[in-house]
Amino acid sequence: MVLAVESLNRLLHCWILLISLIFVVNGQFPTTLEGPFKPVTVPVNYSIIGQVTSLPVDDNPPLSPEIEFQPQQISLSLSSDLSSVWVSWITGEYQIGDDIEPLDPQSVASVVQYGVYKSGRNNLAAGSSFIYSQQYPNEDLNNYTSGIIHRVLVTGLDPDTMYEYQCGDPSIPAMSEVHYFRTMPSPPKDYPSRVAVVGGLGLTYNTSTTISHMAANHPDLALLVGDLSFADLYCKNGTLCDFQNCSFPQSPLQETYQPRWDHWGRFMQILTATVPTMVIEGDHEIEKQADNLTFTAYNYRFAFPSDESGSTLYYSFNAGGIHFVMLGAYVPYDKSSDQYKWLERDLFNVNRSVTPWLVAAWHPPWYSTYKDHYREAECMRVQMEELLYKHGVDIVFNGHVKAYERSNRVYNYTLDPCGPVHITVGSGGNEMNLTLEHADEPGNCPDPSNTPDRFMGGFCGFNFTSGPAAGNFCWNEQPEYSAYRESSFGYGILEVKNQTHALWMWYRNQDRYSVGADGIYIVRQPDRCPS
Repeated sequence: MVLAVESLNRLLHCWILLISLIFVVNGQFPTTLEGPFKPVTVPVNYSIIGQVTSLPVDDNPPLSPEIEFQPQQISLSLSSDLSSVWVSWITGEYQIGDDIEPLDPQSVASVVQYGVYKSGRNNLAAGSSFIYSQQYPNEDLNNYTSGIIHRVLVTGLDPDTMYEYQCGDPSIPAMSEVHYFRTMPSPPKDYPSRVAVVGGLGLTYNTSTTISHMAANHPDLALLVGDLSFADLYCKNGTLCDFQNCSFPQSPLQETYQPRWDHWGRFMQILTATVPTMVIEGDHEIEKQADNLTFTAYNYRFAFPSDESGSTLYYSFNAGGIHFVMLGAYVPYDKSSDQYKWLERDLFNVNRSVTPWLVAAWHPPWYSTYKDHYREAECMRVQMEELLYKHGVDIVFNGHVKAYERSNRVYNYTLDPCGPVHITVGSGGNEMNLTLEHADEPGNCPDPSNTPDRFMGGFCGFNFTSGPAAGNFCWNEQPEYSAYRESSFGYGILEVKNQTHALWMWYRNQDRYSVGADGIYIVRQPDRCPS
């Protein structure tokens, strides 16, 4: 049965690649060399608006473990070493209330049994375990303590190789089902065949469609660009907060119903147990608690290759011939900050003969033309854009805005053939609804004083000093740096073909999983542009 499933998966993958090749032969996809492109706005499809409904997690048996201490919420992530992969999972149930006794992390072992596919799981790796608590700053809210979080680093893996594994405690016994994953290929000539990118997931019926379509496209790696579980939007009774039913109407984000993370982790296992998944924090991961602690669930629930950066909020890693830089928008980023100094060192040490492609990702976009969050991260752009441009970043991925948008190559709001392509993919499902309005439409330009990020503060939202929007805070038409924008739920796939060409495809939930709505070849010009 396993062999049949594996054969079917390979056939599907080959079929998808064949479709892509047919499209290329037919000339369907333009290249960035043909740009800049005239801005395109796809009309809103109102039949998909107003359908954001949370999945019914409480009465869904498949989301709960069948036996005590059976591994759940299994996830894979890459380490800083090509030959290693992190395996994480949770055992035991969370506890919530005023009088709770945390589980003992030492009561259950953290073991991964693994081996090359079809050769047996004869190798063992052991790791560590821990719990975390969410202590609320307001009275009358129920404190939370997680189940036991396990983390194991599996080492000595060969590149571009299929492995099978089980995780858990074999002495109970309480082991997971058998899962499979493929390691990243070796640089510089090999690349992960498909990198899935999405933000703003949540746990809704739209999320379910996004993840099922994404899994059907068989990615080798997934990037989640923030706004993951949206636990901070849920009240202590597990219902979606609004200003009428929240315990503290003046600060609904402080309530943050932590079991939502557990529901989300169980659901996401259909992807994360087989596809290494790398995350970066969004504003919905802040989750401020007692003693002003932030990002607690985010820091504990995910494994990061953060040895060099010393932070889970910004880090980098390689996947074949791609160097990824994951930046933190909610931690200091000015030129005197630890993050900026680390980024300088990291970019300086990138060897483009080993990792020709340089991809950056963070949560709030710099080049979104939607009204919501318009120029919200302007201070971050002012501090960091020149450094990224100087080192020849090829592509930037963002979330935050609940819509899709792809830019022309741009730098400092000016069309530039050496600037990165900025892609916003923030509509994976979320717990609210799609963003529809654009800042360049009549009456939609925000008051500049209301645009700075609430968490980081600062004000850099000055009027443009040159170009068609000179003297204004917003354009009066779709800006020339915006190539394509559409308000639909979906995700994207990046396929790096070689050292200079990568195919980007955006997929909408209302279409078949194999039908892309927006596609373009992003072409590097290392002889012309800084690298």
